[in-house]
Amino acid sequence: MATLTHTDLRAVVDRFINVQQERDPVALAQFHTLNAVAESPMYGTLVGRPAIEDAYRAFYFSFPDATFEIEGIVIEPPNIAVFATATATHVNEFFGLPGTNRRIDFRASRLFQMNGDLIERDRRIYDFTGILLQVGVLRAKPAKP
Repeated sequence: MATLTHTDLRAVVDRFINVQQERDPVALAQFHTLNAVAESPMYGTLVGRPAIEDAYRAFYFSFPDATFEIEGIVIEPPNIAVFATATATHVNEFFGLPGTNRRIDFRASRLFQMNGDLIERDRRIYDFTGILLQVGVLRAKPAKP
């Protein structure tokens, strides 16, 4: 498949961001190739559109009001990097912890390696340990002086 232009890829990522704000796991998974790979600190290495859809579904189940404020987008065909701040409320179970109604905030970046207008590889980078601390799955000990 031919590499899309900067303008074409910008249109794809803009559509992705709009769907992400709708929190629709099925629609988000459709942006990925059938055999896409997503590397996620939260969900591990996901292979295939169904596994990626399940991860979107699990995230939005735990954090149904999640929003993403886009801070920047860098496009270097065939790659797209998206930088955002996520804000959400922990409403339902997350890694065995029932909903706490705690707010979480974290910065995230994603690198999409595109195959035409579909994501072939999705590398997600964020502070998963920080998320676990914010919802109360982990507890931090004060540093020793």
